[in-house]
Amino acid sequence: MGLSFLKFSWADRFFGGGRDERDEWSRSDVLPVRVHGTQFTATSAAPVRFSAFDQPLVFVTLGLLLWGLVMVYSASIAMPDNPKFVHYSQTHFLVRHLISIVVGLIMGVLAFQVPLEKWEKVAPWVFVTSLVLLIAVLIPFIGKGVNGATRWISLGIMNFQPSELAKFGVLLYAANYMVRKMDVKEKFLQSVAPMAVAVGVVGSLLLAEPDMGAFMVIAVIAMGILFLGGVNARMFFLIALILVGAFSLIILFSDWRRERIFAYLDPWGEKYAMGKGYQLSHSLIAIGRGEIFGVGLGGSVEKLHWLPEAHTDFLLAVIGEEFGFIGVMLVIGSFMWLTRRIMYIGRQAIAMDQVFAGLLAQGIGIWMGFQSFINVGVNLGALPTKGLTLPLMSFGGSAILLNVVAIAVVLRVDYENRSMMHGGRL
Repeated sequence: MGLSFLKFSWADRFFGGGRDERDEWSRSDVLPVRVHGTQFTATSAAPVRFSAFDQPLVFVTLGLLLWGLVMVYSASIAMPDNPKFVHYSQTHFLVRHLISIVVGLIMGVLAFQVPLEKWEKVAPWVFVTSLVLLIAVLIPFIGKGVNGATRWISLGIMNFQPSELAKFGVLLYAANYMVRKMDVKEKFLQSVAPMAVAVGVVGSLLLAEPDMGAFMVIAVIAMGILFLGGVNARMFFLIALILVGAFSLIILFSDWRRERIFAYLDPWGEKYAMGKGYQLSHSLIAIGRGEIFGVGLGGSVEKLHWLPEAHTDFLLAVIGEEFGFIGVMLVIGSFMWLTRRIMYIGRQAIAMDQVFAGLLAQGIGIWMGFQSFINVGVNLGALPTKGLTLPLMSFGGSAILLNVVAIAVVLRVDYENRSMMHGGRL
């Protein structure tokens, strides 16, 4: 009697109680927990539920979009006072920017539904489409010119900039290319030369617009994916030297690009203060006026026809004037966190042997990080002036659209990472 009782008691404790007790646990939300060696008790803790997407990444992205919307309105509200925009209402740029965000979010939701294997299959076609549009924008009566540059195709409610699609197209193509060429990545001609030709063709079309800023971003994206894809270090540094040499020659043989470099070195000089150095000098004035805490939302003076392109390339200068050093650091910190988070998602995908997804996500991280770095550097006077917008914030329909789609693709990578970690289902 005693032995049978002990045997039954030990079995119940080891297996979590008798059948009735185990059935009760299976029907309830309580979990068995080992306490004091072999004794079991029950807790009321519910099973951990995992989110299907990276919520902090979504919140930071939406925060940057909404802050950008407010700042675009603040930076453009006085523009109808300019004879050039006399027929525009005060909310013209606000409404167009809001439409771009809404369209971008809709396209982002659709992009999130596309599995990564589909993106891998269509990568060459997206790249070819971007090439066709880059050629089309150079055709008279199709491409739309602004300030001497022909970079846009008018779609009625918004102007589409093919160079933005080219960034995404090269990104997809490079990730797909590295996956296909993994077995020959130690051989220069077989692994690097075709990719170099593709980037060279895109770069030639961009320089014809001209849009050297977009070419620099695309070149850095391609270089980053080659490096992350495991290309031989000697090849990587050789390519880097070739690119630096190429960009140096482009600047050397272009009078107005040289003048822009000289204006950057001396924006306050008599020769450049009212010319090539005008935007930079007024950007620095705006940021200087902001001091630590800024002059307050809407209080910027530089946006009142002193600072050109305040709602696009120099939006950060208005943020610096109205929100001060604190606002600028918040923007910089947000993009640093965004870039780091995206790169982490990419590394996670590669760790699970999803190389294409991982390279794609990390390429998007390079895109967001490098372009924001250039824009911030230009606004702060640390880099020469370039026509690059601040991702997710500056006015620009096609830029906002492709930025949101890119973030949606990263969320899809994260979604598939989580699905694989939980046995194929969430």
